[in-house]
Amino acid sequence: MINAVRARVNAEGRLVSADAQLLELQEQAGGTLGGPIALPALARLARLANRLETPIERQVLMADERYEISAHGRFLPDSDGVRIELVDWTAHDAPDASHSDPLPPLPKRIIPPGAISWACDIRLRLVMVEADAAWGLSDQIWMGRSMSELFHLLPDNDGSFPLLTALAEQADFIGQRARVALGLADGTVVMLKANAMHDDGEIFTGFYGSAAPVGFGQLPVDVAVPQPADANEPTNLLGNIDVRSFALRIDGAMRRPLGRIIANAETIAGQLQGPIRADYARYASDIALAGRHLLDLVDDLADLQAVERENFTIASERVDLADVGRRAAGLLAMKAKERLIRIDAPGADESALATGEFRRVLQILLNLVGNAIRYGPEDSMVWIRVDTDDLWATVTVADQGPGISGEDQARLFTKFERLGRNDAGGSGLGLYISRRLARAMHGDISIDSAPGQGARFTLRLPKRAG
Repeated sequence: MINAVRARVNAEGRLVSADAQLLELQEQAGGTLGGPIALPALARLARLANRLETPIERQVLMADERYEISAHGRFLPDSDGVRIELVDWTAHDAPDASHSDPLPPLPKRIIPPGAISWACDIRLRLVMVEADAAWGLSDQIWMGRSMSELFHLLPDNDGSFPLLTALAEQADFIGQRARVALGLADGTVVMLKANAMHDDGEIFTGFYGSAAPVGFGQLPVDVAVPQPADANEPTNLLGNIDVRSFALRIDGAMRRPLGRIIANAETIAGQLQGPIRADYARYASDIALAGRHLLDLVDDLADLQAVERENFTIASERVDLADVGRRAAGLLAMKAKERLIRIDAPGADESALATGEFRRVLQILLNLVGNAIRYGPEDSMVWIRVDTDDLWATVTVADQGPGISGEDQARLFTKFERLGRNDAGGSGLGLYISRRLARAMHGDISIDSAPGQGARFTLRLPKRAG
């Protein structure tokens, strides 16, 4: 793997200098030194950086007759044009190549489906933002702006911020909760994670990471420093264990170690520090997956502690259930695509106004639609439908799964209930927390299902407050 390849483009978009590897690609593509860049990916990003007058970082893919090449590109504008730095330059055989030299595999950035990809410099100024249309974010608008304008960071229960700790240590991080401040998903709680980026001299240059919605089988709640419980306050017990105390202790003890395990395993699995044997990469992927499941459980326990607080409250505002359904479908579209599942969301002309809290409704629908995707058969459909009457607005999520018996339906909304499933996903808390949130908004969640007939979960909310 080549450490770095450099080039310079003048203000007219002409390649005025380039290292040998890049110049060879330029000439094979029909270009010359001193002529316009003949590599479309580089040309487009160089023009964008020059026009915006702000640094840009992107993963760049190029190819010649023998190799496909991947690199992490930095496009740095100055008074003379744009300086290009391509780090992690990695080549592997093109599909039809006859070249027989052994080459390392192409490294992959591990970005969750439906997530926001982002990169920032050491001052936490954004140099890249890429997101599905459902987020309503434009990368050109965000170039050069502070991360704090897009993400409002939320502290851990101990009051710390993993991103700021990682910035001080110039290290990878995971498990930083934040609330999206703008865009179509304004108010959505996301989980930030990132790899620390370094230049050839191993000088820290910023972070490259992702922001994934908290909610594929897990619902976010406000993270706050816990207050001492009143001695007369009723406790919630799991067996003879105080769930609130247990959740707080396990959150504080496990979140940061799990975050480091996951970050290191994903770095190994993605071969970000260099190529390794394929079986070792798979082992690292398995470790990261197991770590994420444990972290999901920690998050669910923290959510449980929050929704069972006596002073837990929810805002009251106008919410369009059709709009929230469309957003949930957009945020989970990539996850559905992985299983060949199609989501039929409400049309753009549909509306179902209710009273509740927007982000809580979105969290509930992310859980319901996420469950339909997780447990439905491959190559099937998930429907999101809305309706209203004089008093209520409803949104229904229907799937083509195996269905749920009446006996199991009675247990479905209890804590830690997974209906005998032995797969690794889920903690058995998602539906319990969803119903608690719905009832806090003076609504409810119901189910209509039978074995072999799929399942239909309906969230019902009042049209007017009170």
